[in-house]
Amino acid sequence: MTRAFLGALGVALAALALYPFFGTGYGVRATLQIFMWIALAGSWNLISGLTGYVSFGHVAFFGAGAYAGAILVAKVGWSWPAASLVGGVAACVLALVIGYPCLRLKGPYFAIAMLGLNEVLRALVSYFEGLTGGGSGLSLPTLDATIPIYYVMGVLAAAVTLLTYLIITSRFGLRLMTIREDEVAAEALGIDTARHKLYAFLLSAAGPGIAGALTARDQGYIEPISVFPLAMTITMIVMVLFGGKGTVWGPVLGAVVLFVSQEFVWARFPYLHQLLFGAIIVAVVLLMPRGVLGILQMKYRLPRTI
Repeated sequence: MTRAFLGALGVALAALALYPFFGTGYGVRATLQIFMWIALAGSWNLISGLTGYVSFGHVAFFGAGAYAGAILVAKVGWSWPAASLVGGVAACVLALVIGYPCLRLKGPYFAIAMLGLNEVLRALVSYFEGLTGGGSGLSLPTLDATIPIYYVMGVLAAAVTLLTYLIITSRFGLRLMTIREDEVAAEALGIDTARHKLYAFLLSAAGPGIAGALTARDQGYIEPISVFPLAMTITMIVMVLFGGKGTVWGPVLGAVVLFVSQEFVWARFPYLHQLLFGAIIVAVVLLMPRGVLGILQMKYRLPRTI
C-alpha cells in the first residue's frame, strides 16, 4: 500500500511539474490557486489542527506577507523571489509579537483575538496611505511571471505538507497533540505548553506570508479588502475540516476537492454560487466533523502519517 501510494504521488508530482508545458492558461492559474490553498490550509492545520487553538484571523499573515512583498517590489525595487521570502519573515515577526499575549487565551477568546488582529491590520494598512496606498491599493510593475510563480507556489505547498509530516512524526508533534487533547495534563507531564504553542504558531505563519507575497506579485495589484477577507480564513478552516484536521494529507484533499467543487458550482450556477457553496460547508461541518481522512483512520486504523 505504501509503495502504491508513493508511486501515485510521484506520478502526480511529475504531471504537475510538466503541466505548464501542455496545459491551458486557465488550468495553470487554477492549479496555482490550488497550490496556494494547500499551503494556506496546511499552515492553519499546524496550529489549529495540532494544538486545538482555532484561529479565525490566519489571513492576517497572508495580508502581512502580501503587503511586505508588494512594498519591497513596488517601492524598493526588489526581485519577487527575495520579496516573497521577506513576506514570510514579516508574517513570522507578526506571529512572534502577537503570539505571547494571544496564545495565553483559550477557547473562543483566542479565536476572537485573532479575528480582531485581522481587522486591526486592515485598518492600519488603510491608514498609512503613503506606504501602502491605503484604500486605493498598491500597484506593482507589470511582469508576466505566472509560470515561475506556479512552480514556487507548488514548492511552497509541498514544503508545508512535508513540514506537517515531519512535525506529526516527531516528539514535538506528539506534544502538540497532547496539548490539543488536554493542556492541563500536558503541563503536568512537564511539557512547556507556552513554548510549544508559540513554535507551532510561528511555523503556521510562514506559509501564508510567503503565499501572500507570491499572490501579490502574480496579481500585480493589492488592496486591503482583497488581502484581508474573513472568507479566506473560513475557507482554510473548511478545507482542513473536510480533509481531516491534525492529518498530513487532509488539507491537501480538502483544498483540491473544495476548490474544484467551488469552481464547478460557480461555472454552472453563477447566481447561486455562494448559497450552494455555503450548503456544502454546512454539510461538511455537520456530517463529517472528523473529516474524510479522520473517518478513514478511525475505521481502518490507518497510521497518523496519513
